[in-house]
Amino acid sequence: MKDYQTATVERIREQYVERQPTKFEALRELDARVKRPAEVFAYAFGSVGALVLGTGMCLAMKVIGNMMPLGIVVGVIGIGMVSVTYSLYQGVLRARKKKYSKQIFELSDSLLGE
Repeated sequence: MKDYQTATVERIREQYVERQPTKFEALRELDARVKRPAEVFAYAFGSVGALVLGTGMCLAMKVIGNMMPLGIVVGVIGIGMVSVTYSLYQGVLRARKKKYSKQIFELSDSLLGE
């Protein structure tokens, strides 16, 4: 019973100890800081594009109303949005890599030099 209590106390105490992130953890966080905004943008823009496409399909098939020409136009806009999502993702990612590349190279060089 004592061993369980001691292990539990140590585990709880460890959660509250302030610790400095290692260089490896800092590199991983920096890498995530580069990629995360591009991924969030791509998911959001692609999802909105898919919803626009679906709305256009519903209009064209007369599920929502009797507006086939409008449905075709809205559907084509949705197709365009979905089609350019990957290119926009690449552009945002490229810009973020350019912004953070110096920091990542400095940190990775110091890790590889150790």
